[in-house]
Amino acid sequence: MALPAALPGAPGEGRAEARGLLPVPSALREVLPDGGLRRGTAVSVAGGDTGLLLALAAGVRETEGGWAAAVGLPDLGLAAAEGYGLDLRRLLVADDPGPHWAEVVSVLAGAVELVMLRPDGPVPPKLAARLAAVLRRSGCVLLVAGSWPGAALRLGVRSGRWFGLGDGHGQLTGRQVEVVAEGRGSAVRGLTARLWLPDEHGAVRPLPERPFQERPFPERELPEHALRPRPDQLRPIKVGPSQVGPAEEQSQPVTEPVAARAAAVV
Repeated sequence: MALPAALPGAPGEGRAEARGLLPVPSALREVLPDGGLRRGTAVSVAGGDTGLLLALAAGVRETEGGWAAAVGLPDLGLAAAEGYGLDLRRLLVADDPGPHWAEVVSVLAGAVELVMLRPDGPVPPKLAARLAAVLRRSGCVLLVAGSWPGAALRLGVRSGRWFGLGDGHGQLTGRQVEVVAEGRGSAVRGLTARLWLPDEHGAVRPLPERPFQERPFPERELPEHALRPRPDQLRPIKVGPSQVGPAEEQSQPVTEPVAARAAAVV
């Protein structure tokens, strides 16, 4: 894969001391122990959730360089990446590097600030250690879709629910998830956050503590017996002469049901 000799704003080794954290969207800061992605480290996204991967990578556009790369992600949706906030003009893509993915990552780590990666199989610990040294020198953040030996931070989607589809029709409008993060050092204790990932606009944003529920109780039809009057609900009424024929001029008691009282069913 050919790269430009120098990318505008690309990080260099001499600036490693000045680097600290790579920013992330505000909705994800509370779930990260440091409030961002520590530069020069590898972060594992359990299950390879693409939405979480893109959301974590979106903060790179806030940096001075703003370059990112995607390696081994042929199904990555560019429209979705742009919706999360990535600048497609500063995104390098290596769809299928095959068994040479480690070499591609090593080269890209010196040219961009963040690399999204899906390895083509299990990663040997020795290979992960060699790439960790490359990351420390360059200050690049490696976001791995799946497990990674020695990852400084592990994130994943513990539960999720999509919205927008009806009975076999409709369009997906958003997904509510619970994201959990755990790792080494200050990240040993897991942190969680409830998010739209994404919302109806394709972005990530936090969920309120008590999200609005459109139909808090299911609708039920009242049983037939609730609408039928009981015997004690019947009372006599008098019918006047104008309402009956000559043979019925004398008032006679008749019965008429009182409106049924239907108890609410919850």
